[in-house]
Amino acid sequence: MFHFSSIKTYARAMRVNQWIKNFLVFTAIIFSGQLFNGYLFWQTCIAFGIFCLLSSTSYLLNDIIDYPYDRKHPIKRYRPIAAGEISIQQATFAVFILTFVSLLLSLLFSVGFFFLSLTFILLHFFYSLYLKKLPTFDIFSISFSFIIRAIAGEVVTGYHIPIWLLLTIFFISLFMATIKRHAELISHGRETRESLYRYKEHYLDFLSNTFATGTILAYAFYTYMERIPQVPTFITPLMTRLLPGFEARKWMMVTIPLVVYGVARYAQLLYEKVEGERPEKLITTDIPLVTTILLWISVIISFIYVL
Repeated sequence: MFHFSSIKTYARAMRVNQWIKNFLVFTAIIFSGQLFNGYLFWQTCIAFGIFCLLSSTSYLLNDIIDYPYDRKHPIKRYRPIAAGEISIQQATFAVFILTFVSLLLSLLFSVGFFFLSLTFILLHFFYSLYLKKLPTFDIFSISFSFIIRAIAGEVVTGYHIPIWLLLTIFFISLFMATIKRHAELISHGRETRESLYRYKEHYLDFLSNTFATGTILAYAFYTYMERIPQVPTFITPLMTRLLPGFEARKWMMVTIPLVVYGVARYAQLLYEKVEGERPEKLITTDIPLVTTILLWISVIISFIYVL
């Protein structure tokens, strides 16, 4: 009989807490001004659910392959597979079931979405087997998985994500992946991940600085180059009367300091507390960072859907 404790164990193995990454699927619908389009919102929610299954599949596969390394890691050794709470056979069966179900659902969704989902799974498959062993290739693989999530939202809604916003996602995911490698290197040494044997701390510092700069510049270009897709509300006539040409002004640029602070705060947490190894924990528990993210979301939603 399947007990509640078993459900909790499998939920931990599937890393439900990391499903937050899949909210990137909503990028297209939010920034196109279609968030309150009932049909597109429902479609995006389904896509989000499918990518949660796809992500969990990749996490299980990765933990199966990483089993020998995770047992040496001071934190990862408590993961269900490394700790022996779920056997390799059980985990392999779960990978098979989740792969079949997620790809079947994506095929029922649309052919284009199916091939995107298949690309996502194959990327993580090759990442777990080969790419994560290669320095630099491993962090670029992680970044491309974030890009696929964002593009999935495009496929579902039919609305295009501005190139500068897509580049922002690309650079910030590279930044976070590099920070994670840096944290693993200085916290636990090179024995816990094969690619760490070929990383140097000053090289990771260089990459994190480069990708942080790329994130800020790409986002700044997005706020300046792209027109805000404002949704008319009862406030719109008032704003037009108070501030003629309101919709044509580059109001989104006021969010640049929030992005700059968010990047700086994330880096601070790494260098002062060595917390960059678990980004999902930082994004949901660090009060200054959480506040910044919520404020950024509130301002974005206000500019597009309220003002």
